[in-house]
Amino acid sequence: MSKILIIEDDNAIAELEKDYLEINEFDVTLEKDGSAGAARALDEEFDLIILDLMLPGMDGFEICKLIREKKNTPIIMVSARKDDIDKIRGLGLGADDYMTKPFSPSELVARVKAHLARYQRLTSAGAEANEIIEIRDLVIDKTARRVTIKGEEKNFTTKEFDLLTFLAEHPNHVYSKEELFKEIWEMESVGDIATVTVHIKKIREKIEEDTSKPKYIETIWGVGYRFHL
Repeated sequence: MSKILIIEDDNAIAELEKDYLEINEFDVTLEKDGSAGAARALDEEFDLIILDLMLPGMDGFEICKLIREKKNTPIIMVSARKDDIDKIRGLGLGADDYMTKPFSPSELVARVKAHLARYQRLTSAGAEANEIIEIRDLVIDKTARRVTIKGEEKNFTTKEFDLLTFLAEHPNHVYSKEELFKEIWEMESVGDIATVTVHIKKIREKIEEDTSKPKYIETIWGVGYRFHL
């Protein structure tokens, strides 16, 4: 049974999320204080974390940053704040998804299942020889989920790694933001493609010498992105 940690100070919302997840046979733990939630996320093992943005004690941004420094556990950030800057900041800190309140509990469950399924597939690699993608100074070890550029290892979040690997495996093919969102997050974008933009930006910061003149991931204006061999 997958273990879910909900860090949410609104009791009604937290209980509703918990009820829906438990109906779908998830083991759910609730924390209403940011500091206590962060401590629990770091000290215990959970399969996914649902993280509210505005919390007493410590906000969701700081919690997300702390978790990402030590773990790759999938994080779904939720907030009543609709500003794109909050979404961009949350995704930039390593959140795998961002949902704006109010949302339907069934949508939350669907997203939880999608993120868990993908993460479990990615962490169940066997003991076979590592599968390597090498393009100029960029080396992607798919089995170990490691990325090096000019021999220097870079830290990638789960979705950053997935997105980079997908593009590198399909060079010279132009993908729209909607197509990339559906491929990597395994759900329809519903008009929300800021997630892809943020992740491309973070990837470029790690692999490109000059992000204004990218040599690996090119922007095809008005269309999307292409990985250049």
